Amino acid sequence: MPIDNQLTLQTWTRYQYCRDNGHTEFIRKAEQCENFFRGLQWNDADLSKLNSQRRPALTINKILSTMSNVMGEQIFNRTDIVFQPQSGAPPETAEALSKVFRQISDANQLDWKRSDMFCDGIISSRGFLDARLDFSSSMVGEVRIEVVNPKNLLIDPDGEEYDPDSWNDVMTTKWMTWQDIAILFSEDDAELLRNRTGSWFMYGFDSMERIRDRFGPNFQHGYYQNTQVNLDQMRNIRVIERQYKKIAKQNHFVDPESGAMRPVPEGWDSEKIGLVMKTYGLNVVPKMHKRIRWTTTADNVVLHDDWSPYKHFTIVPFFPFFRRGKTVGLVENLIGPQELLNKVSSQELHVINTTANSGWKVRAGALKNMSMEELEERGAETGLVLVLDDIATGADKIVPNQTPTGLDRISYKAEEHIKTISGVSDYQTGSAREDVSAKAVQENLKRGSVNQAKPIDSLARSDYLLARHVLSMVQEYYAEPRIVTITNNRVTGEQSQVAVNQPTPEGTISNDLTVGEYEIVVTSTPHRATLEQSQFEQCVSLREQGVPIPDEVLIEHSSLYRKNDILKKLQDQANSADAQHAQEVQKLGAELELANLKAESARVEADAVLKQAKARKESGAAAIALRDASQGDGEQQKMQMEMEQLQQENAITLQEMQAKLEMAREELDFKRQELELKRQEAELKLRAASQQASLKAHTTQHEAGMKMSVAAQTAKMKVDHTKQLQQVKIQQEKRNAPRSRS
Repeated sequence: MPIDNQLTLQTWTRYQYCRDNGHTEFIRKAEQCENFFRGLQWNDADLSKLNSQRRPALTINKILSTMSNVMGEQIFNRTDIVFQPQSGAPPETAEALSKVFRQISDANQLDWKRSDMFCDGIISSRGFLDARLDFSSSMVGEVRIEVVNPKNLLIDPDGEEYDPDSWNDVMTTKWMTWQDIAILFSEDDAELLRNRTGSWFMYGFDSMERIRDRFGPNFQHGYYQNTQVNLDQMRNIRVIERQYKKIAKQNHFVDPESGAMRPVPEGWDSEKIGLVMKTYGLNVVPKMHKRIRWTTTADNVVLHDDWSPYKHFTIVPFFPFFRRGKTVGLVENLIGPQELLNKVSSQELHVINTTANSGWKVRAGALKNMSMEELEERGAETGLVLVLDDIATGADKIVPNQTPTGLDRISYKAEEHIKTISGVSDYQTGSAREDVSAKAVQENLKRGSVNQAKPIDSLARSDYLLARHVLSMVQEYYAEPRIVTITNNRVTGEQSQVAVNQPTPEGTISNDLTVGEYEIVVTSTPHRATLEQSQFEQCVSLREQGVPIPDEVLIEHSSLYRKNDILKKLQDQANSADAQHAQEVQKLGAELELANLKAESARVEADAVLKQAKARKESGAAAIALRDASQGDGEQQKMQMEMEQLQQENAITLQEMQAKLEMAREELDFKRQELELKRQEAELKLRAASQQASLKAHTTQHEAGMKMSVAAQTAKMKVDHTKQLQQVKIQQEKRNAPRSRS
C-alpha cells in the first residue's frame, strides 16, 4: 500500500497514548519480575557498593521453586473443551465441533502454549494467545494459535473488563526484517523500508526498542551504522498491528421467526444474497454496529488496512488476578520477602566472615617478620605467628562484633512470608515433617490447591474466550468438506476420523459446522498420562476387592503399547470354536452347581420339617402326661387322651411321609437335570466332533476335487497339444504335396 502519513500518524499517536498510559509501567514491573524469577535479584548499584566493601551478595532464589510448584499444579490439571447444542442444533454436529477443536489443539500443541501463557501471567501478571487463520500449509486455511510476548502487546488503557470484547482496541508491536514484510505484505513496501536509516516520526522507532526479549543482549544502534552488517537477518523495523472498533453500517440476515441476526459476508453480490433469502426465508436489514478494523503500519507506510475477517479480537488474555483493569501476578508480591531473605542471608555470612578476619591493632614499627600489607592478607590464617618487639603493647586482635540476637529468625520469617504470600506450603513442595500423618498431608495438599484456585479459574476463563473465538472462525471459514484426524491415545497411537460438511445423496449436509448455536463447556481434568494411570489403578483396586472388572477394561485403561492389537487378539480368541465350547461347558457346570445348591437347600428344609414334627410330637406327649396327672385316672379321659395321641402320631407320620416324598421328588429332579446336562454335554462333544469330521471331509473332498481338476486340465492340455501337432503335420503334408507333383 502507498505511504499514508495521516493514517500512520493516527496509529502512531494511539500507540504512544497506550504506551504512556500504563504499558510502560507494566513493562518495568514485568522486567523486574522476570529478573527476580531468573535470579537477577540485585541491582547494579548495590552490587558495586558491596563488591567495593568486599561484602557478600547472596541470591537464594525461592521464587523459582515457588513458581515451579504453581506451574506444576497447572500442568497436571488440564481443561477439556466440549460444545453443547443450543436452539435445536443437532447433537452430532456438536460432537463433531468438539473433535475439530481437539484436532486444532493437537495441531497447535495447545497444552504447551497454554503453559507458556500461564507462565507469562503468573510472572508478569499478563499472558496472551493469538488465534487466527493461517494459509502457509493449506490453501483452505487452518486455525493457528501462537503465544504473544505481553511486553509487545498494548491493550486499551480505558478497558475495565476481562473480556476483550469490551475493549475498544488492542495493538501488537513486532520487530521484523524487510524480508518478513515482503512475504507477509508487499515487496514494494519492503523495498521502501529496507534502505531507510531513520524514521519519519520525531522520536524514531521508539525508545522502547532497547528492551527486547531475545537470546542476545539489548539492541544497540551502533550495529546499524556498520556497512558490513547484513540487514537481511536483522529485525530493525517496528511493525504496529492495530485492531480497533469502528462504527459502520452493514446488512444483516434476519430470521422472522426467531429474530436471530447474522451479518452478510463481505463480497456477496445481490444475486447470492437473494438466493439465501429465498432458500431459508430470511430478510435483510441494514444495521449500525461496531466492526473491527485492522490496520498494520511500519513507520509511515501502511502495510494493511481493511475490515477484520473475525468477529472478535484475535488476542485472548490471561490475568491471574484482575481488578477493574488492574492486573496482579504472583511474583510481584514476593519481591519484598525475597530481597529481605537475600540481604539477611548476606549479612549473616558477613558476620561469620568478620569473626575470622576482624582485623588487628598494631603499634607502628612493632611488627618484625612481615609488613603491614602481608598482615592484611594473612591476618585470618590459622597458626599465624607474629614477631613483635613488645608483646604487651605491640599488637592486639580486634574483637569482632557478636552476631545480633534474632538475625537468623529474620531469614526464617522471610521464608515464611514467601510461603504464606504465594500460598505454596511445605506440603506442596514435599518438605513436610516426617511425623505428620498421611491423612493430614492429603488434607493440607487439598488446602494448598485451594490457594491457587483463582489463577486456575482465570485460566479456565481464558480457555472459554479462546474456544469462543475458535468456534466463530470454524463456523465462518470451515465451510468445505474436510476429514479431521484425531489422536485418541498418544501412547498407543490410536486415531479416529470424523467427516464434516459432507454432502449426502438426499441433498443435505452432514455435520454442517456453519449452522447452529452451541454452548461452550470448560471442564478441568487431570493430565492425560496421570488420568490414565489413575483409572488403571482404580480398576485394579476394584478387581482386588471382588468387583468383576473384565480383562478388556484393564487393558483399555493401561499404558501398554499396541494395546489395540492385544484387545483384538482377545476378541478373536473369545470368538473361536474352542472358546465357545469352553463357555458352554462352563455354563453347564454353573447350572449343575446351581442344581446341587437347590438340592442341598431342599434337603436342609426337609430336615427342618422333620425336626419340627418330632418336637411337636414330644410336646404333645408331655401335655398328655400333665393332663393325666391333674385330672386323675378316669377311663373315659384316658381313652380320650389315647385318641388325641393317636391322631397326633398319625399327623406326624403323614408329615414324615410327605417330607420323604418331597425329598425323593427333589432327588429325582436332580438326577433328571444331571442326566440332561450330561446329554447336552455329549451332544456338544458329538457336534464338535461332527463339525471337525465334516471339516476334514470337506477339506479332503476339496483336495480331491482340486487334484481331479488339475488332472483333467492336464489331460485336456495333452489332447489339445496332440491335435495341434496333427494339424501341423496335415498342413505340412498339404504344402509338400504340390511340390512332389511338380
